[in-house]
Amino acid sequence: MDTPLFQPIPGMVDLTAPEVLLWQHLEEQARQLLPLYGFSEIRTPALEYTPVFTRSLGETTDVVQKEMYTFADRGGRSLTLRPEGTAGVIRYAAGQGAAAEGARLYYLGPMFRCERPQAGRKRQFHQLGVESFGEPNPAADVEVIALQQHLFQSWGLHAFTIDINTRGLPEDRPAVTAGLAAAARPHLDALCADCRRRFDTNIFRLLDCKQAACRQVVDTLPDPASFMSAPSRVYLAEVVRLLQGLNLPVRVNPRLVRGLDYYIHTVWEIRHPALGAQDALSGGGRYRVTLDTKPFDGVGFAAGLERAVMAVQHDQPDRLAALQPPRPVWLVALGPAAREANLRLAQELRQGGCACGLDLGDRSLKAQLRAANRVGAAWAVLRGDRELAAGTATLKNLQDGTQVELPLADVVTKLNAVKGRGTTS
Repeated sequence: MDTPLFQPIPGMVDLTAPEVLLWQHLEEQARQLLPLYGFSEIRTPALEYTPVFTRSLGETTDVVQKEMYTFADRGGRSLTLRPEGTAGVIRYAAGQGAAAEGARLYYLGPMFRCERPQAGRKRQFHQLGVESFGEPNPAADVEVIALQQHLFQSWGLHAFTIDINTRGLPEDRPAVTAGLAAAARPHLDALCADCRRRFDTNIFRLLDCKQAACRQVVDTLPDPASFMSAPSRVYLAEVVRLLQGLNLPVRVNPRLVRGLDYYIHTVWEIRHPALGAQDALSGGGRYRVTLDTKPFDGVGFAAGLERAVMAVQHDQPDRLAALQPPRPVWLVALGPAAREANLRLAQELRQGGCACGLDLGDRSLKAQLRAANRVGAAWAVLRGDRELAAGTATLKNLQDGTQVELPLADVVTKLNAVKGRGTTS
């Protein structure tokens, strides 16, 4: 089978204008907001040693078992394209030792999972995530949830809901596993093949299955928190109380789980109706990861940008149109001397912040004006030998067709004042 050289790999896409303008806008807003909460950016490698993920995420998770892009390098070392951002940030922080205590970091970039592509879920996808390191503290969890709501509101989202739950402490897991297993065992034959496997490897994952038959079984199971210790239940109650104090509406959902083994205590998901049946817009929680013998505690979230873009387009259908860049100025040259002079003029305008284009070939006046119309230029600046000798230029409004000849310095001043927009004062 021939490789399709002009198409991306299935599940990976090219991002171009105009949609990429919305991506840039969301990223810019995030970069403005996150420092207000004390977060600074980190850029970790897209490729890590495989144990960075297997030891952090858990050997029995679907991500590790079925979704990672893993291969051996020339030295036989196992490498993996990052399927999520937290593990790499923890690997960095653990290497910094005491210098990373209390660190607040955010990341923004591509992740990779070998799963079936669907709406809002790609094999190369992009996440914005934050990690706040420190000992378990309900107030710290609440602060990160508040940050996430603030971020989504800054993006113009309003139709989302927040579900919250607890994973308890690691020492709660045996009792929770035994309690859920006892309740689910009579229904094993009704479960899908994946859930029958999860029954023996990671029973928490039964709660997250989307198969209708499995959902019927899950609805009969007791609340996992009922098997947890009193401190775990008190921790969740304090998180909910503090959220209520911030007027952050959340729903305690006993069936909510997160798919990675490192979570403890608070977990949450933010859902949005624009995303269909797979409506998770973002997820987060408190985690504990042990690298070698060092435990690392923190809380954070990750938001998929593909899904965020879908949600923004749902909540604000006119948002993309409002993000169109300023219409450029187009420089039209009548003759080789004017073409060379226009190179200098274009650089002057661009350094003044004015979007500017020009025809570098030897085309006719009509052809150059057609090029200006194709790119949506608001203005054309026309110069030939006569204008060069006089130190003037003809400024043509391409929206109403009016034009005026002015000293070149006046033309530059006007265009720099409006940065190429359609009107001048």
